[in-house]
Amino acid sequence: MIEVQSVSKSFGDKKVIDRISGVFEKGKTNLIIGASGTGKSVLLKCIVGLLHPETGTVFYDGRNFTDADKELISEIRREIGMLFQGGALFDSKTVEENVMFPLNILTNQTPSEKIDRVNFCLQRVGLENINKKMPSEISGGMKKRVGIARAIVNNPNYLFCDEPNSGLDPLSAVKIDELIQEITYEYDITTIVVSHDMNSVMGIGDTIMFIHEGKNIWHGSNTNIVNSGIPELDEFVFTNKIMRNLKN
Repeated sequence: MIEVQSVSKSFGDKKVIDRISGVFEKGKTNLIIGASGTGKSVLLKCIVGLLHPETGTVFYDGRNFTDADKELISEIRREIGMLFQGGALFDSKTVEENVMFPLNILTNQTPSEKIDRVNFCLQRVGLENINKKMPSEISGGMKKRVGIARAIVNNPNYLFCDEPNSGLDPLSAVKIDELIQEITYEYDITTIVVSHDMNSVMGIGDTIMFIHEGKNIWHGSNTNIVNSGIPELDEFVFTNKIMRNLKN
């Protein structure tokens, strides 16, 4: 479980997120949603430690990450897997080298142990026999799968996904969503997904935090989001449904 308490972050005179609090549950796909520019990615960066909030605290299973010493920060970071927007693969490395990268910097495993783990993770995301291919030789959906394999290769307790469906066709996007949810349930990890895609919201939104103008104004699930009674959320849902129908 990850908990944020009254987290705020500003850039210059602009407050991007304002005293956001919430709980992201273990074994569930927890979504952070909202329109572009509302602070979703900034909140995610505060949670993973890429940004330091001016106020508030982030807890990882009760451990204070915001005010932690270097030893605890390193301990928690070893428990984190990250799927970046676009996959963020190293263009100069093969698929195998990309997936192995966290093992090289975080573990003392032998080369054969690393290969076994890489092969297992690639098989788990439905990619076999592409170890020696370069990122330029595989599709966008496959790159996302490689990114997921890299994110789970170190057996994380926490998985973060920043706009995992960006740039994908609808069918590939659904498959990525399903894979993220399957892995979350299978390994009983705490997964946080930043998204503005209503397909993702309705498909895998076990818990959902809606951010509007830097504030958390609604927290619920995909079973009750359409009956929230929050005008800003209703507008977000309705607009995204229209855009989804136009794209399809």
